Amino acid sequence: MAFYRSHVLISVDPECLSRGAHEVLDALNDELIVQGLNDEVQVLETSRIGDPYRLGPDMLVYPENVHYANLSVDDIPYLVEEHFLKGRVVEKFRASEKAIADEELGAPKPKEVRVVLRNCGKIDPHNIEDYIAEDGYQALARVITAMKPEQVIDEVMQSGLRGRGGAGFPAAKKWQLCRQVPDNPKYLTCNADEGDPGAFMNRRVLESDPHSVVEGMIIAAYAIGARMGYIYCRAEYPIAVQNLNIAISQAREFGFLGENIFGSGFSFELEVRMGAGAFVCGEETALIASIEGKRGEPRPRPPFPAVKGVWGKPTNNNNVETYAVVPQIILNGANWYASMGTEKSKGTKTFAIAGDVIHTGLIEVPFGITLREVIFEVGGGIKDGKKFKAIQTGGPMGGCLVEEHLDLPLDYEALTAAGSMMGSGGLIIMDDETCMVDMARFFMEFTQDESCGKCTPCRVGTRRLLEIHEKICAGNGEPGDLELLEDLCSEIMKNSLCGLGQGAPNPVVSMMKHFRAEYEAHIFEKKCPAKVCRALICYEIQPPVCTGCTVCSRNCPVEAISGERRQAHQIDAAKCIRCGICAQVCNFNAISVLS
Repeated sequence: MAFYRSHVLISVDPECLSRGAHEVLDALNDELIVQGLNDEVQVLETSRIGDPYRLGPDMLVYPENVHYANLSVDDIPYLVEEHFLKGRVVEKFRASEKAIADEELGAPKPKEVRVVLRNCGKIDPHNIEDYIAEDGYQALARVITAMKPEQVIDEVMQSGLRGRGGAGFPAAKKWQLCRQVPDNPKYLTCNADEGDPGAFMNRRVLESDPHSVVEGMIIAAYAIGARMGYIYCRAEYPIAVQNLNIAISQAREFGFLGENIFGSGFSFELEVRMGAGAFVCGEETALIASIEGKRGEPRPRPPFPAVKGVWGKPTNNNNVETYAVVPQIILNGANWYASMGTEKSKGTKTFAIAGDVIHTGLIEVPFGITLREVIFEVGGGIKDGKKFKAIQTGGPMGGCLVEEHLDLPLDYEALTAAGSMMGSGGLIIMDDETCMVDMARFFMEFTQDESCGKCTPCRVGTRRLLEIHEKICAGNGEPGDLELLEDLCSEIMKNSLCGLGQGAPNPVVSMMKHFRAEYEAHIFEKKCPAKVCRALICYEIQPPVCTGCTVCSRNCPVEAISGERRQAHQIDAAKCIRCGICAQVCNFNAISVLS
């Protein structure tokens, strides 16, 4: 194995790629050859280093731990000569200390415990030897050479690992059910069809540490007796698909996949199947149908996939995060994993934090951490000094929680009892300027668009929920709309075929429960308290403050603002389309939003 004096990580986040990261990478490799340094400096790709929108393309140099940002191809020759040849840090390319503090270069944030994300940003996802150097495939070797399938299932059972796809069903119990079915052959599937708005937990693992998923699936296959597995990954994740295929090929080359693994007589093969981005294919029966080449629609259960899944044979389905943690449980023991989390929710969970919080992004924390800790310590609090209003957990099928829930522990039972759910791990945080009626409309727009249309309650019911919300946001709400929403939500939940329809009304139910006054203001007072819904607001220029600079009138797209220079201007309400551009460009805060 080659030894290098320097290692360079280059971010290949999609935003960095759009800004020329691949060109920077190629220029760096070429320049290292020109300078005679290619045998001394190793260049690796990683999914993300800092904020790609502010810092990309960027690179991190070890062992100096120097972060260079906003690089271009033209910067590379000077950078290579100064840093790698002469040993001098190039300060003008270096990310500012503030940026480093903000991003922490991917280091764990306060309260974080990284198990699933342990290798992300540390290893080259294209190099199986990097994964092996971090104890990769040791768990597989232990399982196949020293453990019986029943022992593997028992170890995972004792760890308390629950499926991370959303429902939280005990992973080992699922494996046990599948193993006990007498029919053969058996199959294994991995749900990598991550579709929640703002969620990218699975993508990060697949792009940065694909071998952890591959190893976890081989172990699960050994436990249930499967000989073939499918990783169902959405086509919108091209880097993840590429890295998975590379990992599978390398694992096969090293003898971890294929026939007679470790001379044990156990054989297993893996294949990546790409989905077309249908959210409903996150439901396991729809996922199975899509793998078989059929339309991705759910079917009634029972029979469950453990009895009748892919090609009508027993099938175990877990998601990326579930499989990725299995090797660590085998290596470190069930008690180690069970020591983290709560009594019924063991271990850690990855979350994607989005919305009105200072530090958005991906985190991994133990179960039992409170919402307050996640928002105000890990997330840094509400941005721009605004107040916390609500948090949506569980993605578009989840529910809305408010200030009284901030000390609620993050685990399956606590969230369900509060009227929400864990889901796959999306957290959307909202400040006090968020319109909850408009937010409910947004979620209904998503679920209605993603409904497969197979069952009437979901296909028609979600459309009606969306239409009523659109009507209310447009200022056309009527008495009786709230009661109609409640009835519709109840019927859709009770009669829909799959989890998408059964969970679709959850955001509406929880937002009506906690923010009914906002709905009533929209319907009866024709006001939007958050001043978001365009039909229910107007813009007004305050004469004492307006200096007559004409910036607002020059930027108005419909010429709704008039007035002489150095005199107070006026807005013609009949012409105004309420786009808000005037308020954005005004340098004197002279334009007020009224509801």
